[in-house]
Amino acid sequence: MENNHLEITNPEGIYDPRAHAYSHVATVSAKDILVFVAGQGGSRMDGILSDDFRTQVKIVFENIGIALASKGLNMQHIAKLTTLVVDYDDEKHQILIEESTKIWPDLKFPVNTLIPVGRLALDGMLIEIDATAVNA
Repeated sequence: MENNHLEITNPEGIYDPRAHAYSHVATVSAKDILVFVAGQGGSRMDGILSDDFRTQVKIVFENIGIALASKGLNMQHIAKLTTLVVDYDDEKHQILIEESTKIWPDLKFPVNTLIPVGRLALDGMLIEIDATAVNA
């Protein structure tokens, strides 16, 4: 589903960030509605957290998708993400890139701030992502 009210760009003069699964600028027209999704962790309704980082990443994105769908939106409506990762390293970075590229194969990634952290709210939680989406 195309979102004509959200423009994702990477201006000349700043390095191309798409190889790292994010973009530099998201522009939203002022008349649109913003939808904010709280930080989502890597567990489903059963509350069980896998020890596998990739599994948690997939579930985080599923949870964001469910939250957006409740407002009639999908992942292509996301303008901004904030990603918190416990014990961040190159392997986890690569997993984030791979899983993000599955969601945004056109490489129009949302703007994303990635923050390495020592711990999240729950024991075993390896990643948390919040999202801001545009409902036009």
